[in-house]
Amino acid sequence: MYKFFRPIIFFLLNPEQAHHLTLKFFKAIHYIPGMGWLLRKMFCYNSPKLEREVFGIKFKNPVGLAAGFDKNGNCYNELSNLGFSFIEIGSITPTPQPGNPKPRCFRLTKDKAIINRFGINNNGVKFTVEYLKKHHPKCVIGASLSKCTASSNEDAPKDLEKSFAILYDFVDYFALNVSCPNVKNLCQLQDIGFLSEIIDRLLTLRRYYDDYRPILLKVSPDIPQEQLDEIIDLVLVSGLDGVIATNTTQSREGLKTSKEEVDAIGNGGLSGAPLFERSLERVKYIHKKTDGQLPIIAVGGIMTPEQAHQMLQAGASLVEIYSGFIYNGPGFVKDINKYLAKNL
Repeated sequence: MYKFFRPIIFFLLNPEQAHHLTLKFFKAIHYIPGMGWLLRKMFCYNSPKLEREVFGIKFKNPVGLAAGFDKNGNCYNELSNLGFSFIEIGSITPTPQPGNPKPRCFRLTKDKAIINRFGINNNGVKFTVEYLKKHHPKCVIGASLSKCTASSNEDAPKDLEKSFAILYDFVDYFALNVSCPNVKNLCQLQDIGFLSEIIDRLLTLRRYYDDYRPILLKVSPDIPQEQLDEIIDLVLVSGLDGVIATNTTQSREGLKTSKEEVDAIGNGGLSGAPLFERSLERVKYIHKKTDGQLPIIAVGGIMTPEQAHQMLQAGASLVEIYSGFIYNGPGFVKDINKYLAKNL
């Protein structure tokens, strides 16, 4: 049914409108008694073969929803009924921010891709925490953290510390988003000088809590190999718990969409099918360089169950989807899990 309705949705609604309506729709239908149970029966697939423990957390299956879909962390329970074992909310900043001017999200349907320059729009960490307090998560929740757009890179550690401290007791793990290409100078936080201070301060802060929350670093697919090597070494030495590979890319290589159309869209991070090979290579490289000691969450261009399997075979412990979810619909998670249960 989704394949029938998708062209209509794509024609009538721009990506941001479709996104907001989708979240409102999912929340609205859950007011119908028994709807959550029905959705779980339709879309969840459980098998002991899929269960795993990664950085001390038990997952029902290896498939999660990437950050950027549930930006404010107020739809995770409804989305978990579609079969996700974990959902990464955010990215979240200490204070609310509107993001970049609209239009800021574009479909490249010929490429099964999306370009966005949202600019980390969200309602701020206090909004998210209040929602988490009132609505106990039914799946594993990760929180993607980032600095405020108006904050300098020198102030980024303070921003991340604040959100980290406020959220600590309400989520299961943290992801440091220092590689989003849609906030000016944010990717500079991947430089070892900035990154070392951020990691040191968060790891120090974590020592004051009774419960252990894993901290992961999300890396860009665009950084040079030498810089990635430095980051991997830092992660291993610091004791960070894992990496997420990868964020969106600024590259426009190999697209079927005409150069004129792409140029008209302008800047932004590209996700979807064209990113898969680059993300897969990053996963393979990180796994090999760390001798498989570092847990990896693979994300980027996973559009088929076979590609999710490839990521796991390449060394990933878990996978996340985003564009594949948008292009394939709500049954995509079940398709992946059924394929993995048969082939792992």
